[in-house]
Amino acid sequence: MSGPEPLPALPAAVEVAAFRIASEAMTNAVRHAGASRCRVDVSLNGCLELTIADNGRGQALATTSGVGWTSMRERAAELGGTCDISDRREGGLLVRAVLPVEEPPASAESRVER
Repeated sequence: MSGPEPLPALPAAVEVAAFRIASEAMTNAVRHAGASRCRVDVSLNGCLELTIADNGRGQALATTSGVGWTSMRERAAELGGTCDISDRREGGLLVRAVLPVEEPPASAESRVER
C-alpha cells in the first residue's frame, strides 16, 4: 500500500466509499481472480484516487460483471466520481476509483462578519 502520510481528514462519505471499494476489489482478487498479490495506492490531488491492482486472471474469464463490480461503480457514482475496471497489460485486474473531495460549506457560526 502506498499513499500520503498522513492522509488528511476526508468527508465521511468519501472515506466509507473508498474503504468499501478497496475491500470489494481485494475480496474479488482473492475469491474470484486467484490473485497472490494485490497493491493498493492512494493519492490526493483535488480528488481521492484509489487504485487496486492484482496479479490474478483479469476479466478475461468473467462472463458478466458481478454485483461487486456494480456496487463499486455505484458507490463512486453516488459521490460524483468514477470507478473503472480494466485488465492490466502485465496481467491481472486494475480497479481505479476517483472520488471528488469537496470542502464542506462553512456553517453560519463559523463565518466572520465585518
